[in-house]
Parts: sequence; C-alpha cells; structure tokens
Amino acid sequence: MTPGPRIPWRKSLLVRLLLTSMTIAVLSVGATAWLAVQTTTRAIQEERGQVLSDDTDILRRLSGFAATHADWKGVQTSVRALSRTTGRRIALTTETGRTIADSAAPKTALPARASATIDPLTTDTYTEPGAQLAGLDPRVVGPYLLPPFERAKVRTIAEKCMQMYELEGSLRQLPSGRTVVVADAGDGSPTRDCPDQLLDTPTPTEQKALSELNALAGPCFAQGRDEPLQPWFDFVPGSPKGDPVRRPGGKQQAPTCVENARRTQLDPYVAPRARLYLGNLGGQPAGFDLSPANKTKIIGVTGLVLAVTVAMTAVVATRLVRPLRALTAAAQQPPHQHTRVAVTTKDETGYLAAAFNDLTARREQLEAERKAMVSDIAHELRTPLTNIRGWLEVTRDGLLAPDPEIIASLHDEALLLQHIIDDLSDLAAADAGTLKLHRRPMPADELLTQAVSAHGTRGETSGIHLRTHTDPGLWLNADPVRMRQALGNLISNALRHTPAGGTVTLTARQSGDLAVLTVEDTGTGIAPEELPHVFERFWRAEKSRSRHTGGSGLGLSIVRHFVEAHGGTITADSEPGNGAVFTIRLPRDRRPDDPTP
Repeated sequence: MTPGPRIPWRKSLLVRLLLTSMTIAVLSVGATAWLAVQTTTRAIQEERGQVLSDDTDILRRLSGFAATHADWKGVQTSVRALSRTTGRRIALTTETGRTIADSAAPKTALPARASATIDPLTTDTYTEPGAQLAGLDPRVVGPYLLPPFERAKVRTIAEKCMQMYELEGSLRQLPSGRTVVVADAGDGSPTRDCPDQLLDTPTPTEQKALSELNALAGPCFAQGRDEPLQPWFDFVPGSPKGDPVRRPGGKQQAPTCVENARRTQLDPYVAPRARLYLGNLGGQPAGFDLSPANKTKIIGVTGLVLAVTVAMTAVVATRLVRPLRALTAAAQQPPHQHTRVAVTTKDETGYLAAAFNDLTARREQLEAERKAMVSDIAHELRTPLTNIRGWLEVTRDGLLAPDPEIIASLHDEALLLQHIIDDLSDLAAADAGTLKLHRRPMPADELLTQAVSAHGTRGETSGIHLRTHTDPGLWLNADPVRMRQALGNLISNALRHTPAGGTVTLTARQSGDLAVLTVEDTGTGIAPEELPHVFERFWRAEKSRSRHTGGSGLGLSIVRHFVEAHGGTITADSEPGNGAVFTIRLPRDRRPDDPTP
C-alpha cells in the first residue's frame, strides 16, 4: 500500500479538531470564570453590605438596651434572638474581658478584635436618628422620663397648638414621652414650639431634672462667669437640635461643663460600658477572596481542564483520522487490486469503511461481469461471422456455386447478427435510462392473443400446444410493442425447452391493483442453483452454449428491463423435470366501468 500525499498541518483534520477543541475550552473556561467572578463579587458585595447593615442594627439594638437599663441583666435573651435573626455570632464582655452574654457555645474563642464599644453616653452621632452632638444616645432619658399624666397633658397642648394656629406638620413623641410639633415655618427650619410658649413650659418632672442638671453644672460654670444655662429644651433627650449650646450674649461656650453634667446625671440610669464582638456562626470568614492560594487553585483547575480537553480531543481525533487515512490509501490503489479496509469501529467511520468495502465488492463484481460480457459478446458474434466468412470464401474460390441454399444460410446468419445487435442496443438503452415507452390502455386478452399468434406456427411445427386464459375486463397501461417483445422472449424460451407434445400456457389474472401475467411450460425446468441467474446477460442453462438448443442469452435480461421500465416485477419458479413458470406483475389500468374497488 503506497503512502498517500502529505497533508499540510494547517489543513489536517487532527490539527483542526485540536484547535477547535482548545478554542472552545478556552472560551468556555474564560466565560465560566468571568461569570463566576462577577457573580461571586456581586454576592460578596451584597453579603458584606448586608453584614454591615446587620452589624449596625445589632449595635443600635444593644445600645438601646444599655440606654434603657441600668445593668446588663436579661441581655442574653436579646443577644440570642439577634443572632438567630442576623445569622451572626454576638458576644458582649466587660472592659476587663468578662463575658456578659454570648450567642455561641460556652468556651468558644472570641474574635481577635472587638467590633465596637457600647456606651450610650458616648455613642456614634449617626447610630440613631436624633443623636445628640455630645454623643449621647437619645434613648437615655433618665430623670427626664415623663409620667403618663404629664405625657397626656403635653400631647393635649401640642394638638391644641396645631389646631389653634393651623400649623402644617406632625406631632412627634420624644423618648422621654414629651410631644413636640415638627412643622415647616416657611424658612426651612423646624418649629419646636407654639407661638403662645405653652408647649415650651417644662413639666414638673423636667423642671426637677433641669434643676439637678443646673446644680451639677454650676460649679463648672462658676469657674468662669456666672451666667444662666442654655434654654432647657436643648437638653431634653431626643429633641430636635439646632446650634451647639451657647451662652446668652452670643458667645459660644465650650460644651464640656454641660456634657460632663449630663453624663454625671444620666450615668446611674444606663448599663456599664461593654465591648461588642461580632463574627460568623461557623467561625469562617464570609465571602471568597482572591488570595494567592485561591488564584493558584483557579489557574491549576483551568490548566487541568485544558489539558484534559486536549488529551481527549487528541485521542478521539486520532481514532477518527486513522480509518480515514486507511480509506484514502485504499481508494488510491489501482482498480484491479480491489483493496479493502478493516472495520474497527461501529460508528459513522466504521459504517463508511463497511460501505467502502461493499463498493469495492460491487466494483469487483461489475469488473468480472464486464469481462464476462465482453467474452460472451465476442463469442456470440464470432460464430455467425465465422459462418458468413466461411461460406463467402468457399464461394469466392469457386468451390460452391452461389445457389439459393447458400444465400439463405448467409441470410439466416445475418439475421442472427442483427438480432444480437438489436438485443444489445435495447439493453444499452435500458442501462442508460433512454428506453422510451409509448404507453396506452390495452386489454390483456388482446396482448396475449397477439403474442401467441406470433409464435403459433413455430409451436405447431414443434408439436407444442399454446393456450391462453384471461380474466375478463382486465386492462393494462403499457407499451404494446415492448410488452409483446417481452412475452415473445418468454414464449421463445419456453418453446426452446419444452419437448414435443408439451404445453405452453399464458394466463392473465387480476390480483388487487396488479395484473399478473404468467408463462408456464411443461419443459425440462431449471435447477434451483440456476434460478438466481436466469435474468443475467448471456446466461444459458446449457453450459455447452449449443446454438441448436440455446439462444443468445440476452432475452430474459431484456424481459426484466422492459418489465421494470413499466414499474413491474418478474420472477421465475421451477422444479427440474416439471417445467418453469415466469410471472410478470404490472399495475393494472382502471376503466370507468371497472366495478373492482
């Protein structure tokens, strides 16, 4: 087997499969990695934002607990509830490190650093809306907490104020229980009181607390000038704030005296300072970070995916290309070698190899038939040509006179040559698809009668009876000349193999939508092993190919082509010694008066 031409690597199927596979793998990995990074980044941002929001809420709630309780008793319940709600670990300790409350199991190590310090007296200004500039949690009310009857009285005053002066706004209750009017005065600044100053009058409880505050801040102010404090409303917990505390006269006073006094006043009402520790319930950091270790993992997995993809593609492509190369090499061999390839797979490539082997077998068979046909044609033409040449040479040499008997013999040989040539011409037209049919409706009994009439004299001469039987009303849509020729060849073949005293019967019957024509004889029959070959060209049952008992060997092959051109089929059945039956099945022609469904 000669090697095929070398294929450039850029056009090689193996290389193209590898490049395609690598491109798909790279794009897939890249798209997956990009999508994973985008999704993970968004999830981390959302998770961190949620965690920050949860942590702020935890700090706000625990600061509110400290602002409304004198100690931390009962905070464990709140800590566990917050932990379940937010999914975070929450722990509180004193400044010395003693555990106050913890949502985790006992003896669980605390996070490395405290997240915040809870002190309602020194809190973040933005932890709670309305937080004091001094850093006091607005929920720390202490002695400013109004009893129920004072709350009701202040709210009634506020409602009457809004109705009397037709203020547009709303009422708001401060953590201390005092109700204030929040309305737009026209210049954008909040209105905290009514024009009649009734709402600005402190209640007895507030007056008592302000007196305590004044007493606490007095020594501090005594070190400077003895001036009264800023208006009392600025020191009510949770009240709307304007400017920082100012002394009458417009000079800004350092808030240290007031702040210290207020912290001293409120300190007995709040829980002690505590440290807040926050973490995950599982003890692992949230999210996914692109650390060097994680980057190494990503690169390693990507490389592994590419390597596996390339390896698998190489294996599959090699298995795919190998039989294709074998097919190419086999197809390039000389036609007379009829090379076959091994079928190693049961996929499309295996089917292609099997189809190639079948094609090779058919080509080998056709080559053998072609050689046999050439030999048969030469044999069939050689005999009459040799006879004609012999008689002509004898006549030319004067050995015989050109009498009528010699001329008649030469005429018979010429007719035989013409018959063989006509048969070959019909077969060539059938093979080329140029066989023309001139169809027309015709009754079956007329076709059989004409065929029998054409061979009646020969049958009588040979002592063979020709009989016909036809179903009434059976019509065909066929070429009369070709069908008479086909039936004539079958009748000639039957007469040739039927001894004197025998019978050849032609029948035409209806079978559904088919017209079935049969030619049956009582001759010698055909051996079972010869039946598959009766319609082959130049086939004759007599292996001696005697011209006294056999024809040219083309008649049955011509019959098969004529029948198939009409859209029908022909079969042969026989038993040695019991004659033979040739059956033609053709589509029948329905007449308007045909009662058959």
